[in-house]
Amino acid sequence: MSIDARKIRLIMSLRRHGVTDTRVLAAIERIPRDQFVPQTFQDQAWEDTALPIDQGQTISQPLVVALMTQALDVHERHKVLEIGTGSGYQAAVLSRLCRRVYTLERLRPLLLDAERRFHALRLHNITTRHGDGTRGWPEQAPFERIMVTAGGGREPPKDLTDQLAVGGVMVIPLEGDWREHRIVRIRRTETGLDREELWPVRFVPLLPDVPAVADERVRTA
Repeated sequence: MSIDARKIRLIMSLRRHGVTDTRVLAAIERIPRDQFVPQTFQDQAWEDTALPIDQGQTISQPLVVALMTQALDVHERHKVLEIGTGSGYQAAVLSRLCRRVYTLERLRPLLLDAERRFHALRLHNITTRHGDGTRGWPEQAPFERIMVTAGGGREPPKDLTDQLAVGGVMVIPLEGDWREHRIVRIRRTETGLDREELWPVRFVPLLPDVPAVADERVRTA
């Protein structure tokens, strides 16, 4: 089966499973997922499944990426913070929908690989940093949208909610009953935070430390 046929099959599957935002579907179609997947798994790059990447991490299932992006309700003027760059795939999808993406990753080898992909794809509205994602990016706050792609505890990190603009939205996996994670959408209002639980999910944990000394290096793709 050709790549184009696999793309069409994936997009049709996303539609059947509740992805109705045509901008999100177009972004998924335009970003070549095969460039974010290790060579070993190229034959599965356009399948609706999570796949292993380096450093014991994964590239998320396309359905999860699409549904979380749809829940974030990103618009072209938004400034978006992403926590957990990973392969860079989610940031690449977001970059097609907003003004600028700021993305943080604690594992430097993953970040370097993601930066190379952004450069190759000419995604020039992505800015990267190696560091502790739980602290966010205060120098660039506030953000209209925040996406967290790692599982947290029962409450979102305060540093992140503090960096969410009034009227802004955060989408984050949080721990529910029986240590199961659920995607939660948080909206900042004039009076506080509104919380809406969406669906169960499995993610790698959101860790507060950095395995090497974090630098303050910032790079724009």
